[in-house]
Amino acid sequence: MAAKQVHNVSEKTKPLLKATALEKRVTSPEGELVILDNVNLDIEAGDTVAVVGASGSGKSTLLSLLAGLDTASAGHVHFMGHDLSTLDEDGRAALRAGRVGFVFQSFQLLESFTALENVMLPLELSGRRDAAADARQLLDRVGLAARVRHYPRQLSGGEQQRVALARAFAGEPSVLFADEPTGNLDQSTGHHVGELLFELNREHNTTLVLVTHDMELAQPCGRFIELANGRVVKS
Repeated sequence: MAAKQVHNVSEKTKPLLKATALEKRVTSPEGELVILDNVNLDIEAGDTVAVVGASGSGKSTLLSLLAGLDTASAGHVHFMGHDLSTLDEDGRAALRAGRVGFVFQSFQLLESFTALENVMLPLELSGRRDAAADARQLLDRVGLAARVRHYPRQLSGGEQQRVALARAFAGEPSVLFADEPTGNLDQSTGHHVGELLFELNREHNTTLVLVTHDMELAQPCGRFIELANGRVVKS
C-alpha cells in the first residue's frame, strides 16, 4: 500500500495533538487520587514522542486521554483541531476511525479471528474492497506470510504483537498510540518488535506516541516527555 500523504494545509497550522491544563482525578477509599496534574503539551504531525516515567506516574492515563479513550477531570485535549471534551463516546470513536491506530501490551487480538481476519477488520470497517489483499501484504511485511490462517492462540507473543502492528497500520492512521508494546515480550523478541514498530512508522509517515518504561525502546524517538507523580518534569 502506498504511504499516505500527511494532512492538508489547514491541519498543518496547528498541533496534531494538544493538551492544555489536563487533569485526571479519581476517588479512592483513601480519598481523592491525583493521576495527572496540569499537563500541557503539543505534538506535531510526524513527531515520534516517548512518554516515560516510573510505574504509576500517569503514562498510560495520559495516552488514554490523548486518544479519547478516557475523559479528563479538567483541561482539554484537541485532536486535529477537535476538542475531545465536547464529544461523547460515539463522537470520539468516530473521530478516531481511520485516523488512530493502537498497539497494546496485551495485544488485544480477537481470539476467534485468524491473523488475516484481525488485520482485515479495520480495512473492512472502512469499506476497503481489497481488504484481504492489503491485509496479506501487511502480514507479509511483518514476516507472517505463512501464519495468516493461524489464530492468536496458535501464535507466540512476538507473533501476536506483529499481527497487532499490522492491524494498527492497516488503516493508514495519522497517529499511532503504543502502550508498553514490548511489555509482555522477552528482551530479544521485544527488541525485534521495537525495531519493526519504528520501521513501519517511518514507512507510513505516522505520528507516534509511545508509552514505555524501556529506555532502549524509547531511544529512537525524537522527543521525550517524562512524567513523575502525574506531572511533566521534563520535555
